[in-house]
Amino acid sequence: MDLTLSPQEQSFREELRTWLAANHPGDEPEGDEASFEFRRDWQRRLAGDRWAGLSWPEQYGGRGATLVEQAIFNEELVAARAPTMANVIGLLMGGPVVIAHGTDEQKERYLGPILSADEIWCQGFSEPESGSDLASLKTRAVKSDGGWAVTGQKVWTTLAQRAKWCMLVARTDADAPKHQGLTYFLMDMDQEAVQVRPLVQITGEPEFNELFLEEAFVPDENVVGDVGNGWGVAITTLMHERSGLAFALQVELKVALGELIDLIRELGLEGDPIVRQRLGQLYIEAETLRLNAWRGLTQIMKTGMPGPEGSLAKWQWADINQALTELSMDVRGPEAPRADLDWTYRFLRARANSIEGGTTEILKNIIAERVLGLPRMR
Repeated sequence: MDLTLSPQEQSFREELRTWLAANHPGDEPEGDEASFEFRRDWQRRLAGDRWAGLSWPEQYGGRGATLVEQAIFNEELVAARAPTMANVIGLLMGGPVVIAHGTDEQKERYLGPILSADEIWCQGFSEPESGSDLASLKTRAVKSDGGWAVTGQKVWTTLAQRAKWCMLVARTDADAPKHQGLTYFLMDMDQEAVQVRPLVQITGEPEFNELFLEEAFVPDENVVGDVGNGWGVAITTLMHERSGLAFALQVELKVALGELIDLIRELGLEGDPIVRQRLGQLYIEAETLRLNAWRGLTQIMKTGMPGPEGSLAKWQWADINQALTELSMDVRGPEAPRADLDWTYRFLRARANSIEGGTTEILKNIIAERVLGLPRMR
């Protein structure tokens, strides 16, 4: 692929840079509630100028941007140190899934509030015994008058404590093969039958949650795709999740690597041969991630849909980011474990990188079987 930007793409980059310079909201405030409202306001500002759902069709509030323009957008947002948007799951996964599989009524109902962050979305896939093997999930949905009664448990549900809607997969046919008996629902979180319990991480934050469902009601009109076709819709969701993150993640790594180099210079370790060797390896791997992100984008341009190649970028990022934060701990020596240091937080948070968004072990299987064509593990 020719990585040289066309005049139109370069013009797009300059327009975005100019807009970000004029509209950057400044530093994010401390405190969960203040931070969230800050990022919600930021998303509304972006949505007002059709930046929030950049790649969405214009009739749904986006710009119909090309894949290359979307990649440029992700790069520039990170390079400008702009905050993340509040409704990232809705923007990255919920909206694209509704556009791809939803009815006209669902598009009319859900897409606008996703863009404006008026309604936050979460993803109810993983379960205590069905994380990486999603098709083995046990949450069940039983037909009831005008809809479905959903009972079960979900776990690692990001933003569940703030979400209005949950993209939820449940088993609707216990007798069908496990991949064929699933249905994809949009569940209203605002009901007594849905209980959210936060999971406090090693960082001290309750970023993830457990969901306990006891006959939670989902009306028939909130089924996405056909009943029994939940697996296909879920795969669309996961592919958008992994492919959409690649460009932002590779720029985040480059920014973090620059900050780590500054730290090493402050500590007077820039001449240490071992440190230099580890930095060089990180730089090489970060550049490989960048090029693989573009290669994945080329494949999407050919097929029109994200493919299994997106799993490679997520796997690479997890490995590189963990190695980067480990080096930050090593160079700081005895003071590294202090909980009030930014690099200590980054190191602790990075432990989840190889689990969230698909475990590294599962991603390796996907790449082996679906990208390289190797025999199935079992």
